[in-house]
Amino acid sequence: MTKTTPGVFRRAALPATIIGALLLSGCGTVQVDASDSPVNASTTTVDRCGEPVEYTTPQRAVVYEGGSADKMFALGLTDHVLGYVMPPANPPVSESPWAADYEKVELLSDDLLNRELVVDANADFVVAGWNSGFSDSRGITPEILDTLGIQSFMHSESCFNYPGFPEQHTPFEGLYSDLERLGQIFGVEERAAELIAEYKARVATVQEEAPEGDPIKVFLYDFGTDKPFTAASQVPPTDIIRYAGGENIFGDVEARWTEASWEAVVDAEPEVIIILEYQDQPAEEKIAFLKSNPVTATLPAVMNDDFYVLDYNEAISSPRNIDGLESFAEYLREFAATR
Repeated sequence: MTKTTPGVFRRAALPATIIGALLLSGCGTVQVDASDSPVNASTTTVDRCGEPVEYTTPQRAVVYEGGSADKMFALGLTDHVLGYVMPPANPPVSESPWAADYEKVELLSDDLLNRELVVDANADFVVAGWNSGFSDSRGITPEILDTLGIQSFMHSESCFNYPGFPEQHTPFEGLYSDLERLGQIFGVEERAAELIAEYKARVATVQEEAPEGDPIKVFLYDFGTDKPFTAASQVPPTDIIRYAGGENIFGDVEARWTEASWEAVVDAEPEVIIILEYQDQPAEEKIAFLKSNPVTATLPAVMNDDFYVLDYNEAISSPRNIDGLESFAEYLREFAATR
């Protein structure tokens, strides 16, 4: 088992035809050209969160962050992806299992998703999460894209707090739902079914090998000093922890990513702390804070250096959730053996 620091385990709508829609932006108007629209595309109706939407087979998809790109690549849909948007928090795409697929498509931006980028790219499909890519405050929502004739797809995991058409899935069920729905939209249902069956089998194997006895208490530290930001019930790390044989100390909070209190963390006495790794927020800095902060320095996990570093793309809804589960489960089995 490889360590980076003592106790730290480390692992490497509408039809798609765009008919000259105009977008009013701060720099003027942007014209959308429909010349690249497919002639004989098929249509199908698939739920976007809880709303039935008719989709025409997309040809120029824009995907936001690794989770969206990885779902498309895993389904063999690289030829349908125009480009990707990858903010600085994401690890380098060269570390992805689909690094070769990333090389075949264009990096459109290393900033947040926005309307102007999508329109300028003549996109006919956008894949992102609600409040993770799509945003009321930044003026890019599925409803706005509908008015522009640009189709959109939201991660099912993020539909929990989507206004108007909420949906609730356990996080891994949200992953399976996304693969199934994308498979329907692009006509690759068989490939989607194969992936889902493979992932479910891998999860079942992890469950069978989980440590016996009481679940191991786990706290996920995302960021924050005055108050910690952490994973609640509706995001993938909670299922990763649960299937591996642990218990997320905030897993009963009905939310996605949420703010907690250090007092609640101390009261829970976590035995293991997962550190969420960002490209621009190294895990080592977060661990150093937990060790130097008088409130957290005496936590069992901190005193015993029981930290596990979870890659950002294994924590957001993505096929890489399964990789993250298997690696964390290996760590937790070794932890339990010396508990």
